[in-house]
Amino acid sequence: MSNCCSDPTEIPKVDPRDLVREQMRYGDLVRELFTGDPEKLMLHELREANAYLRELAALRAHYPSVRLAAIALLEESSASVLQRIIDKEQSSEIGIAATEQLQRVQ
Repeated sequence: MSNCCSDPTEIPKVDPRDLVREQMRYGDLVRELFTGDPEKLMLHELREANAYLRELAALRAHYPSVRLAAIALLEESSASVLQRIIDKEQSSEIGIAATEQLQRVQ
């Protein structure tokens, strides 16, 4: 067999530079979490989070400001999550924000 093609059963190699970069990022996150303001850290990380983590933050984050920021970042694909928040917390500030965001995305 020739060596012209990649073997799909072979585990892909990780670039050592990428590994070091991720280790540094993780170390920075842990340091900030322990020494800084966790609420600010969550708000910062929320901007770069994927849709699943944003939905999770909108549903269950400890800090109301993080929940409100996550709700504001949700898109049309997260309409069911917004509806769950509305059903659960209809008259609260969180529920009102979810209602407004749901109207915006639809």
